[in-house]
Amino acid sequence: MNRPDLVQVWVYLAETPLLWLTGTLVAYVIGDAVSGRMGRHPLANPVVISAGLLIAVLLVTGTPYPVYFEGAQFVHFLLGPATVALAVPLWRNRAAVRRNLLPMCAALVAGSITAIGTAVAVGWALGAPDAVIASLAPKSTTAPIAMALAEAIGGIPALTAVLVVLSGILGALIVTPLMNALGIRDFAARGFAAGVASHGIGTARAFQVSEEAGTFAGIAMGLNGALTAAVFLALSAFL
Repeated sequence: MNRPDLVQVWVYLAETPLLWLTGTLVAYVIGDAVSGRMGRHPLANPVVISAGLLIAVLLVTGTPYPVYFEGAQFVHFLLGPATVALAVPLWRNRAAVRRNLLPMCAALVAGSITAIGTAVAVGWALGAPDAVIASLAPKSTTAPIAMALAEAIGGIPALTAVLVVLSGILGALIVTPLMNALGIRDFAARGFAAGVASHGIGTARAFQVSEEAGTFAGIAMGLNGALTAAVFLALSAFL
């Protein structure tokens, strides 16, 4: 097949929404395989790898992001049900949650308020525009909640998505050595901290370390998303 034929095939495929949905899934499969080959090292995150592959393809093909999103938006839609599904580990481990309810609530409130406050304070101290500060504020919640909150308060959802990924990678990198240095051996506490600070990426890392840690990280991620949304709702009503 000569070059003009390849161009015609690409033009035809590019107009098909399933192209970018398929491309997203293939990129993630590749990213997950690379991550597995590297022993699930926190830096070899499949989300980051697959995002890098997709960015490279979009740049090479000259495809605008709205065109890509039109085909891949079904994956974005699934973020909502995936977030709701976080209620499953919460229900399955309700007995353990009841036993640790008071310390969990204290850690949740402290972690959520600290994440919002430090992000806003750093942005303000560096002279960031209001839109950037609004994008920073929900960075420690899971992506669909963070992007929706950022848009609601005048932030930039795409920037928030990048910040969410970066905070997740940073948390996944430092959670184990930090907890070891602090002498925290309880996997429930370690996982809960990872879930509050580093949402889905931190939760995935917690599951690699311990099932108990992963379970509590998932619970923390869901609760932190709900609490952060409630805080933003209260602030918007007050202001």
